[in-house]
Amino acid sequence: VDLIAVTVGPGLEPALWTGITFSQELKKEYGKVTVGVNHLEGHLYSFLLPKKNGRQDLGGRTIFPAIALIVSGGHTILLLVKDFKNWKKLGETRDDAVGEAFDKVARLLRLPYPGGPALEKLARKGNPRGVEFPRPMIYDKNFDFSFSGLKTSVLYYLRDNKNYLAADIAASFQVAAVDVLVKKTL
Repeated sequence: VDLIAVTVGPGLEPALWTGITFSQELKKEYGKVTVGVNHLEGHLYSFLLPKKNGRQDLGGRTIFPAIALIVSGGHTILLLVKDFKNWKKLGETRDDAVGEAFDKVARLLRLPYPGGPALEKLARKGNPRGVEFPRPMIYDKNFDFSFSGLKTSVLYYLRDNKNYLAADIAASFQVAAVDVLVKKTL
């Protein structure tokens, strides 16, 4: 280990301080350099991590400019990436990030946390056209996202339909959310 990287933002303050405190303890114990990082840039550059069989190889190809979609529990952001140091935000979520919506819908379906992986697994067994959930902001002339209404649609559907198949709900929700992500990114 050459250095210790710790997320300094953006994020929830209690979680950030927990990580910063832990990194300071590691620094003290092992005498390593500590650097603060933007965790969204970590998501953005994660494609550069080595593959299982060694280093990531871009084959000398130019990959910029590029469009990047960052999808995490707390963020849904579409970026124009000009090069490794310059990027511009094109759009972002106005309310719930898609990962947060996955977690909340999973909770409605009584799935374990984190909800995304459990919901995706259940969705494989369901009919993605079983319920026609809305695709929020899919036709808006901007690159912003909104997933709170989609999550609320699932809540109301479950409230009003007692004989539902959880796998169909999971699959229908997932396809609605992904449709929005794909359309906006393209």
